[in-house]
Amino acid sequence: MAKSIKRVWNLITTVLVALVVLMAVALVGVRLVGLQVFTVLSGSMEPTYPTGSLIYVRQVDPFTLESGDVITFMLDEDTVATHRVVEVVPDEEDPSVIRFRTKGDANDNVDGGLVHYKNVLGTPVFTIPRLGYLASYIQNPPGTYVAISAGAVLLALVFLPDIFGGEEKPVKKRGKYERTKTR
Repeated sequence: MAKSIKRVWNLITTVLVALVVLMAVALVGVRLVGLQVFTVLSGSMEPTYPTGSLIYVRQVDPFTLESGDVITFMLDEDTVATHRVVEVVPDEEDPSVIRFRTKGDANDNVDGGLVHYKNVLGTPVFTIPRLGYLASYIQNPPGTYVAISAGAVLLALVFLPDIFGGEEKPVKKRGKYERTKTR
């Protein structure tokens, strides 16, 4: 019976570790392939990007953008938004500068200001609904402390059977080695 409990224990901890690794890849690992991750905080782009979703954004050449494309851009130094381009507006004085008129899919009116091409961060390539709630939670206290504590508990759970299960040591018996547990 102890062997079956250990198997169940190992299965549970393996699943938990796999979930933690997947979450780490989803939140941080994607940056290794050039994607930025943002949480959708408002319903302005619903149903395309529901509130609480994680969106993954890749850089794009702003001069390749057209009306109908979705862009993620800096509104100001602290605020990032994702809206659809409704018009590309060339600068009247400098034709090498473009701006974008944008609108959220769920909004009735276009946004009040134009987006300068240098403020475009990229275009969303995919989204994971609801995962943004968790990402926002663990990025700020007390969620950060909960995540660190959960990681420590998971680590302890993984190694708990090894700590209290005893060690297997080879014992010589009749010219052959056998494994026995010692406590």
